Amino acid sequence: MSAALVAGLLAGYGIAIPVGAVGTYLVVLTARAGLKIGAYAALGVATADGLYALVAVLGGSGLVRVIQPIAEPLRWVSVAVLLVLAIHIGITGVRNFRDSAKPEAAEPAAIGPLKAYASLLGITLLNPTTVIYFTALVLGSEDMAAATTPEHVVFVLAAFAASASWQLLLAGGGAVLGKALTGRRGRLATALTSSALIAGLGIRLIW
Repeated sequence: MSAALVAGLLAGYGIAIPVGAVGTYLVVLTARAGLKIGAYAALGVATADGLYALVAVLGGSGLVRVIQPIAEPLRWVSVAVLLVLAIHIGITGVRNFRDSAKPEAAEPAAIGPLKAYASLLGITLLNPTTVIYFTALVLGSEDMAAATTPEHVVFVLAAFAASASWQLLLAGGGAVLGKALTGRRGRLATALTSSALIAGLGIRLIW
């Protein structure tokens, strides 16, 4: 049981720690919307990682055969989603900056907790690399290949917990940034920076 726990923690941190487009968006979203929204979004990312870990222990080697034929279309869908997200963030940031100069300007519409959770869950689920990663770990480990159902449950929960702890740490970083970037120019800077970063990370998926 302890081997499954350690394996799950290592697997969860292994997939979560490299900060890509999703991590960047999570930090910026928290900086702009607050820690509560960021926490929900972080749990959305962690839920996707946990679901893929569960799929990996249930599906085994059959998953690789299923995922490989559609990995390329999914990659292009991911690129499209990230580019649309980058454009949306950039345009919204410029519009909010322009509108906030008006005396009657209202605060930008806030994203709700459930929408933040669902959005990050959906974006993270579009990445087929995650399920292949977990499947390779499960099949490549003799302990996990021979593990019982309770050990698989421990593995999945540990992977979810590891991912959640890291994503919440990123959200906390975004909350700290938010206190320093609450002005008009600060919000514009974070919007344009995150837009450029997410677009760049999305384009990198093409190669």
